[in-house]
Amino acid sequence: MSVISGLGLVLLVLMLIVGGKQGLQSFLSLLFNFGFLFFAIVLIAFHLPPIWITVITSIIVLSLTIFLSGSNDTTSKIAFEASLFVLFVLILLIVPFEYWGQFQGFGLEDSDDLEGMSLLIGIPFIKVAIATAILSTLGAIAEATMAIASGLGEIIDHDPKIQPHRLLGEGIMIGKQIIGTTLNTLFFGLFGGSLALFVWFLGLHYSFGMIMNDKVFAAEFIIIIFSLIGVIITIPITSLVMAQQLRYHQKHGKKSSK
Repeated sequence: MSVISGLGLVLLVLMLIVGGKQGLQSFLSLLFNFGFLFFAIVLIAFHLPPIWITVITSIIVLSLTIFLSGSNDTTSKIAFEASLFVLFVLILLIVPFEYWGQFQGFGLEDSDDLEGMSLLIGIPFIKVAIATAILSTLGAIAEATMAIASGLGEIIDHDPKIQPHRLLGEGIMIGKQIIGTTLNTLFFGLFGGSLALFVWFLGLHYSFGMIMNDKVFAAEFIIIIFSLIGVIITIPITSLVMAQQLRYHQKHGKKSSK
């Protein structure tokens, strides 16, 4: 048994012990998402449009992540609708900024690894960079939408007569609490994944300006910015969708009672 298989088995056991049936569904969503992402890479390698493949894969990944992780169908549906809206807003933001920033391709730090290899893969690197940025934001979007939708769902269950504008305020309050933890999660993920790069910068005495303009670092850092923007956008959107859904159900209930 390989190390990855062993760790995967440990993860499965822990998710079953802690999460039970919900933990099993979350583990299955992880496996399905990996399969769809691998399939998307294969399709892109066969020169299908990278951005369209990425958008379709993103929708599938969000649906699997949210519906297999959520225990309430109504809450999961609202979270999925909000995540789709945030996804398309981010796409409208990512595409022009990737073209403007020119983050695609490889930096000087990659020259040794690429020596003797051909870069003529027949796919524009800018489209690969856009696809990478979009896929990298999915986890943050799904996590934020589920956190806010589940929290507001619990509030509605305890107080079905709560006013929609108050529910909207509660959603903003919940969102403020998760921004800090999300920022730290994204930051430490960047720092841990780029630790060797930072050691490189320190060993070669890079200045702050050189680091900020380094292609490898900028490509990773811009993804963190996109993910954080996605989380911030998610907070009001998910809260607003939940509030509108509550207003609709309250009006529908009043009409049906007459």
